[in-house]
Amino acid sequence: MLAAIRPDDWNFALFLHVFGAMLLVGTLFAVALATVLAWRRPDDAVGLTRFSLLTLLMGVLPAYILMRVGAQWTVSKEHIPDDAGLTWLDIGYGTADAGALLILISLILGAVGLRKLRSGTSGVGFGRAVGVICILLLAAYVVAVWAMTAKPT
Repeated sequence: MLAAIRPDDWNFALFLHVFGAMLLVGTLFAVALATVLAWRRPDDAVGLTRFSLLTLLMGVLPAYILMRVGAQWTVSKEHIPDDAGLTWLDIGYGTADAGALLILISLILGAVGLRKLRSGTSGVGFGRAVGVICILLLAAYVVAVWAMTAKPT
């Protein structure tokens, strides 16, 4: 019922946030799926690892930026005080901030893994580490999606 009374000028900022979050979860799922498939299919491991690491760079990073910018823009339009004590907002900020650190670590590991793959040595281990981080991020973002939709007190 709260959405029915939201002013119209918040809609675009909220759309960017939700669209970025959906892209983020989708691209993280693609990266995690590709790395898990690479574990299960050793013959295709190099190609799947290359796909997952490039998807991390070209998909996850822009989606995270879009989600975070949309979130900050939406919060600024809502004029929520810092001491409001909203659990769903705290969960969102916590997962976004921890996610930024883990995405940065994944990007570094992915860059090293891609460099090793291009030089002919095996960078599959780096891809596996990225996959594990992406699975952890997916679990955290599922909790964040629940918190954003259920709005626990």
